[in-house]
Amino acid sequence: MSAEDLKFGTSGLRGLVSLLDGEPAFDWTFAFCRMLRDGNRVNIGSEVFIGRDLRSSSLSISQRVAAAISAAGLVPVDCGELPTPALALHSMKRSAASIMITGSHIPDDRNGLKFYLPSGEITKADEAAIALRHSRGPNGQSDARLVAGTSAHGTAVAAYLARYRAAFAADALKGLNIGIYQHSSVARDLLVHILEALGAKTIVLGRSASFVPVDTEALRPEDIMLLRQWAQDDALDAIVSTDGDADRPLVADETGSFVRGDLVGTITAAHLGAAAVVTPVTSNSAIEATGLFSRVTRTRVGSPYVIEAMKTSPVASLVIGFEANGGVMLGGEVAGLAPLPTRDAFLPILSVLAYRQTMGRPLSELAGSLGFRNLAADRLQNADMPRANAFLRRLIEDRAFASELLSPLGGIAEIDQLDGVRMTAANGNIVHFRASGNAPEVRCYVEAASENDAQDLLSWSLTILADNTTQTC
Repeated sequence: MSAEDLKFGTSGLRGLVSLLDGEPAFDWTFAFCRMLRDGNRVNIGSEVFIGRDLRSSSLSISQRVAAAISAAGLVPVDCGELPTPALALHSMKRSAASIMITGSHIPDDRNGLKFYLPSGEITKADEAAIALRHSRGPNGQSDARLVAGTSAHGTAVAAYLARYRAAFAADALKGLNIGIYQHSSVARDLLVHILEALGAKTIVLGRSASFVPVDTEALRPEDIMLLRQWAQDDALDAIVSTDGDADRPLVADETGSFVRGDLVGTITAAHLGAAAVVTPVTSNSAIEATGLFSRVTRTRVGSPYVIEAMKTSPVASLVIGFEANGGVMLGGEVAGLAPLPTRDAFLPILSVLAYRQTMGRPLSELAGSLGFRNLAADRLQNADMPRANAFLRRLIEDRAFASELLSPLGGIAEIDQLDGVRMTAANGNIVHFRASGNAPEVRCYVEAASENDAQDLLSWSLTILADNTTQTC
């Protein structure tokens, strides 16, 4: 299997459009439908809802998906362009399966399929079951035509917006001036609707006719510059946005400074009164030290791992999951909101803004008051994955090598192998390398005492990563 093959990653099946659009989209969807039927999760004639983001290939892929659903004896229902959590909410309420065509934050030349059971997101075991059936062949006939069926777009979107209008007071955001970085987010117009419905004044920014790969874990330099420029040009209390399919929030404070997703998740959990949180190992190491939660559980990166840990949490009261990208998963009922154990961008955006109003303090002050360490993240793209994986194995197996590598930081104090290689240096700084599950890239996460130190550490760590993955280690 090459680094460019279609494969399951942290959330869904993803890869190059050239490898997905066409027969592969049909075959993988058919395998998913067979898994559903084999497990008696659906019956012949059951509906399967389909949604998509705004990237250029999503409509074409949705046609193949619809054809495969029909070929498997099920009924495709088109929900059109809408946020992933809106699709999940709509299908789960109807005890139906669904498929979102989205590549989330990755570039437009890539796309993916995100599968939902009638009960919610698929598990890693479900991924293996789908892959097994895919390996046996489709046993169905592909048809590129869009299968005629009903549309549920208006119903699904209306229910999603109503969910948050009912949960927050009509004046919850009154007095706030909010910039909305629209780019190519599938939620760009819905954000205007919900923020204004809750009393905020909005200004739309950066709308794009072509797809923009906004990654809420590793913002592009141009995104960082835009946020700061917009904050200077307009008297804004915050700037908000999402990734392509609106399951990850982007929040910037009144200065245009990006508020990291794990901080957004922590504020959201605190605002909603969560007793426990579940979050991946890549989230800020200071979450435990805030004292806001009775229990903090760490997992591997990926919503399936977070959701599984939420289900098994020993804490009886409200449990909230969130990732370093800011996507929040609601594990119980609160403020009239039914549980939604899939990543959502609207809940954290609205919660952070409402918390800012309740506290009556600028968002930058609220963020600074939690004592979070400074984090930075980026990725080495187009990596030689065999060499990258060999380098990561050597860090684990050769402690002397790892300690020498981090000698400018005082050497190694601790290595965590929960997901990738997370090295805590003797000076307290953290360097974490993690290979992507579905793209030829290696993620790099760092923690340091100051923003400048974090940026310097990130640059240094990426240089080390590049030096050790472009030559034999």
